Amino acid sequence: MTQISAQLVKQLREMTDAGMMDCKKALVETNGDIDKAVEYLREKGLSKAAKKADRIASEGVISIKVDANFHKAVMLEINSETDFVAKNDRFKELVEKTSSLLEDMPVVSLENLQKVSIEGMAYEEYLKTQIAKIGENIVVRRIIGITSPKNSIVNGYVHSNGRVGVLICISCNHQQNTQACIELARNICMHAAAMKPQVLDYKSFEMDFIQKEKIALIAELEKENQELKRLGKPLKHIPRYISKLEINHEILKNQENIFKEELRKQGKPEAIWDKILPGQIERFMADNTLIDQRLTLLGQFFVMDDKKTIAQVLEQKSKELNDDVKILDYVRFELGEGIEKKVENFAQEVATQMK
Repeated sequence: MTQISAQLVKQLREMTDAGMMDCKKALVETNGDIDKAVEYLREKGLSKAAKKADRIASEGVISIKVDANFHKAVMLEINSETDFVAKNDRFKELVEKTSSLLEDMPVVSLENLQKVSIEGMAYEEYLKTQIAKIGENIVVRRIIGITSPKNSIVNGYVHSNGRVGVLICISCNHQQNTQACIELARNICMHAAAMKPQVLDYKSFEMDFIQKEKIALIAELEKENQELKRLGKPLKHIPRYISKLEINHEILKNQENIFKEELRKQGKPEAIWDKILPGQIERFMADNTLIDQRLTLLGQFFVMDDKKTIAQVLEQKSKELNDDVKILDYVRFELGEGIEKKVENFAQEVATQMK
């Protein structure tokens, strides 16, 4: 049998927030494969999500520049080794100068940034001089630029701690309506910063992903229902579907027929069915698109009006402007996402420094 170390159990617990014994059992069942152990816990309903923040070691800042006309925006992540340096005035100046360089570049990319001239030298050399002065390794990890096409605007938002940034591009059919979408774009950026949608909409998902998520989501809900039943509270609905990707016209038509049959049995006059059915279909969609509500921007309920999804907010804006308001592009950076934390032994580190 594979030997499971306490460090591995601790790591899995930090990633999943599952119980210590559950983590150990998962690792035993998966022969110490931590990725398979995460999936095992999710399928058993013992893990709600991997807690990425606990695995992130990098410090630094997310920076955004949006031009005055809201036609172009750039976002970058610059990493430092420590939070102390990230708050240093020299580091802040480096971030500001780099952001300004990107704002003026016709094509935004890491490769182009390295070649651009600043203070009489290539940026690549300039960065080395700053690293020498600051005394810590600094990396421009990623950058992105969005130039809004015709009849559209781009706006952005960086959270006050500088660790999360979002860019969103919104389009209309008529140029005169784009200015009315500037504040809406920023508000949706703020929503995305807080709610962490992974993709714009359900069309970004693959069916294999949805099937795996369904197993995990149903296990999670069933686990929660066990506790709710014990407490004598209403149980959560176990959905047949979890994404619009699974729901086609035929499924909706069949569901509408089921609702009509229920209304007939209840003795509701057919003359009022058209007033009742839209609300029932809307509720059906809300109950059966839970993964869209968790992971897609358009499927999430808006933090500033939790009765409407972002998609419905856009529909409302379209009616107000007599236009077709759409999100063309959505990008979200979170500081250090995907960079795993280096395991440190504090006592060993001190001992090493004392040598």
